[in-house]
Amino acid sequence: MPDERIGCSTCCLMDRPLDEALGLISSRTDLAEILSDGPHSLFLAEETCYSFDLGYTVHAPVADVNIASENEHLRRATIRVLADLASVCDRIGAARLVIHPGHIWGEEVRDAARRALDRSLDDLAALQREVSVRFAIENMGAWDICFFREPGFLDRLAALDLGFALDVGHAHVNGNLEAFLEEGEAIHVHLHDNCGNRDDHLGCGEGEIDFLRVLQAVPRSATKVVEPSSFQQYERSLEHLRPLSP
Repeated sequence: MPDERIGCSTCCLMDRPLDEALGLISSRTDLAEILSDGPHSLFLAEETCYSFDLGYTVHAPVADVNIASENEHLRRATIRVLADLASVCDRIGAARLVIHPGHIWGEEVRDAARRALDRSLDDLAALQREVSVRFAIENMGAWDICFFREPGFLDRLAALDLGFALDVGHAHVNGNLEAFLEEGEAIHVHLHDNCGNRDDHLGCGEGEIDFLRVLQAVPRSATKVVEPSSFQQYERSLEHLRPLSP
């Protein structure tokens, strides 16, 4: 019987067409997160979603978009991509659109990139008022080039009524998972494991994260998706998480 509460990301099935990925996911859960990139781009494969009786969340592209680009032409193009993707999300009934907070290519542009990120957050807040899907900005891992690695960023999201996607593994490698659990009101949660030294995207229970603590602390209303490296790790994650779920 599918587990309705804990979904699976297509990130572990990018070697398959989207219809095959969703078919496999639907055998185990009623919730799929589509990484709208590469072969799973919803700009190319939206129609596939209507063939499955699934609830959806969507992860925005990660390869070619950057809401903190100091190049204003590219920043505006990114916002247009996200606006178009939000419209797709509304058509397929997706509950969340997960968005990375942007990155820099060198320290010399950090201040300019930070200002660009502020403009993008304002743009996303305005766009949020026009669509049904809820935007969820994801905390990033231990990469110096990335923004939003610390809980202090949460105040900026709250002030703009933008949602927060808690990536449990990212927070753990940054050593601040407990702080995020205490301070953040996540509307969406990415579940995967690691041993604290790198972002391995292990199955839940294969590293050192206390998922009982996680599941007790995150809001019950938050959508929850495992983001593993393989579908087998998703299946093992379900076995680990099922007895812990409130």
